[in-house]
Amino acid sequence: MTDFARLPLETRGRHWLGRLQGWADRRAWSRYGFEFLMFGIKQGWACLFGGAMLALLLATHLWWPDAAPVSRYDFLVLGALAIQGAMLALRLESWEEARVIFVFHVVGTVMELFKTQAGSWIYPEDSLLRIGMVPLFSGFMYAAVGSYIARIQRIFDIRFRHYPPLWTTWALAAAIYVNFFAHHWLPDIRLGLFALTAVLFGRGWFYFTPDRGRRAMPFLLGFFLVAVFIWLAENIATYANAWIYPSQSEGWRPVSIDKLGSWFLLMMISVVLVSLVRRPEEEPGRVG
Repeated sequence: MTDFARLPLETRGRHWLGRLQGWADRRAWSRYGFEFLMFGIKQGWACLFGGAMLALLLATHLWWPDAAPVSRYDFLVLGALAIQGAMLALRLESWEEARVIFVFHVVGTVMELFKTQAGSWIYPEDSLLRIGMVPLFSGFMYAAVGSYIARIQRIFDIRFRHYPPLWTTWALAAAIYVNFFAHHWLPDIRLGLFALTAVLFGRGWFYFTPDRGRRAMPFLLGFFLVAVFIWLAENIATYANAWIYPSQSEGWRPVSIDKLGSWFLLMMISVVLVSLVRRPEEEPGRVG
């Protein structure tokens, strides 16, 4: 008999997962409860980069020593690089995913440079590793969103139905990105962008596997739920003094609910960027 302790860790993990699934299958409530638990575990695993960054923001906010030889913001840059390097070394992210995440990092940093100049938000602490008023760790916050989108598609084996033609999604993402800048001088067309998103993705569904069975969710609902969680994370980040909005200049307060719309639109950009290396795959079976 093979010594169980000598088996690869992945094999042992599958063995115990099978035993837990067998136990959960005895009752309907335990089966659905276990599926929900697996959904939460996989979600946490998918947002590993963002979760680690958020933990680093909070920890340094609460316990960063005043006499530290480097600034807190500079340490966050080094910490983000270490997290990214570890994920690549441990093969938690592929190099193809990392390249798209890097593009998202650049896209986010460019927007940060503009938005801080426009007074949309500020970074209140000093640092050396920065471009203008933007510390370099800020780009990693955008990269965290890209990392999540790339990893969740792989972890949940996400496939699609009624995914719109790729060129239409690229045009939508470009229009969203331009509007983030142009609305400072021209009329804000985000309501039209919401409408266009609904037209393109309103019929779409994505399919995923939280445990064993396939589940489905409308595109727009999934995008909205992710935007809600990003908004909650932003509240934690601003509480940790990572950046502050004008409304928080006299003390922390919750981020305006209006930001949900911005995060929803940013989700569209991230989905399109990830599609450059992981083309949307059709869910097999009859399309209703």
